[in-house]
Amino acid sequence: MKPSTFVEWLHDALEGDDNASCKHIIRFKTRKDFTACIHHMKRRSKEWPRLNNVQPLKIIRALSCTLQTTSQPIPFPFIESIEADTQIQVHAPKAVTAIQPSSGKTTNETPNIPWGIKHIRAPQAWAKSKGERIRIGVIDTGADFTHPDLRHCLSYGINLLNRHMMPNDDNGHGTHIAGTIAASSRQRGIIGVAPQAMIHPVKAFDHQGSAFVSDIINGIDWCVKNQIHIINMSFGMKTYSRALESAVRNAYQAGVIVVASSGNEGKQATIDYPARLRQVIAVGATTRKGQIASFSNNSKNIDIYAPGEKIYSTWLRGKYHELSGTSMATSHVTGVIALMLSRRPGLKPLQIKSLIKKNAKLILKSGKGGLGIKEIHALRALSSVAKGSP
Repeated sequence: MKPSTFVEWLHDALEGDDNASCKHIIRFKTRKDFTACIHHMKRRSKEWPRLNNVQPLKIIRALSCTLQTTSQPIPFPFIESIEADTQIQVHAPKAVTAIQPSSGKTTNETPNIPWGIKHIRAPQAWAKSKGERIRIGVIDTGADFTHPDLRHCLSYGINLLNRHMMPNDDNGHGTHIAGTIAASSRQRGIIGVAPQAMIHPVKAFDHQGSAFVSDIINGIDWCVKNQIHIINMSFGMKTYSRALESAVRNAYQAGVIVVASSGNEGKQATIDYPARLRQVIAVGATTRKGQIASFSNNSKNIDIYAPGEKIYSTWLRGKYHELSGTSMATSHVTGVIALMLSRRPGLKPLQIKSLIKKNAKLILKSGKGGLGIKEIHALRALSSVAKGSP
């Protein structure tokens, strides 16, 4: 069957309203068929305006659209799969009362180094690296470009919810993540793990911290095209998505390091997607005492743990918040990887994963033959890179 026939079928199958429960991802077997269908859609879009609501997902040769029904198989041999375009949430509890920078968190007009950043020995690593020249894509709720601690580190990004607008944060979660990764202040603010790294905010999540898998895929696509070194994914969902895995695999094969939070349900032996994917560095959360946080998921699939309890970081409108979650732990790990890549560019995702695990701090011995549960250690990880470890 011809692509033009598929476009006719698609027009008839489209749901009139943008119904979230009807959103699906249709993947093509080959790039040639995908491109041909996009061409025919553009040709018919004036005649059939509903086709303009179909969103291409170029990185995985797919379309995101609202379909009336998927109970019947799509009768086209060039279609590889169809799946629900699932909603996905950021990983963090609701924020507590805002803390002003003058509330006693800092003294003598000097910057504050949050406890988690001290705990992983990041300050001791800054003599060798501060994350210079490293570009980090934070797929989240955006970032506050006006925050004094973030002005130096926020570069161009993209707003996937409204491409005509800047990726400004209307939730706070993305701003908090950005602060832990790369905040820098000369006065009363805070300093992040990699204070000279560059953050590119990718706004895929709305003000409620919700996004669709298709938005995440487009965010990954943008990061790959813009030669981002690290992607921070502080979000998750319970269900597996073949489309999301395909996008993550594309990033991995392009040499992009993907770091994701494991989830905040305190479950044993399970973690959320995309952290569960093998191409991703999965992160769990620890407390000030170096113990696994009660809210953190705990599984052998978690590659590394990092501080995630009561993490003090940047918030909207120049404010600061303490948040707990595996999201906060993930931003610590992303920062450490930026320090490593700045010192030794070109390290591949598998090499980075191996190095941070090999040079981590053992916090809990596992059973017979196990490797134990480890917490990231910035100074050791960076020292191993400086020595030229493989």
